Amino acid sequence: MVGSRTLTAAAGLLVSLLVTAALWWYFDTLLVFLFLPFVPILFRGLGEDGPTVVQECPHCGFQATSEAYDYCPRDGSRLESAER
Repeated sequence: MVGSRTLTAAAGLLVSLLVTAALWWYFDTLLVFLFLPFVPILFRGLGEDGPTVVQECPHCGFQATSEAYDYCPRDGSRLESAER
């Protein structure tokens, strides 16, 4: 049985290969392969300032951005609400 994460990764890879092949065919050059890896860097940081820290470990400084954590995965301490 294949998980949803695997299917999502496979679909993303397939779409990426199709877009790359289309750009290669349209521009008729392999230079598109040099540019495509940098596309995610161009769009990094658009739309939000960063994750909001919800809870923090008082001992090691681990910061959780989701309320799904109750305990620190590093040392097992109970997380405290971050005051920021």
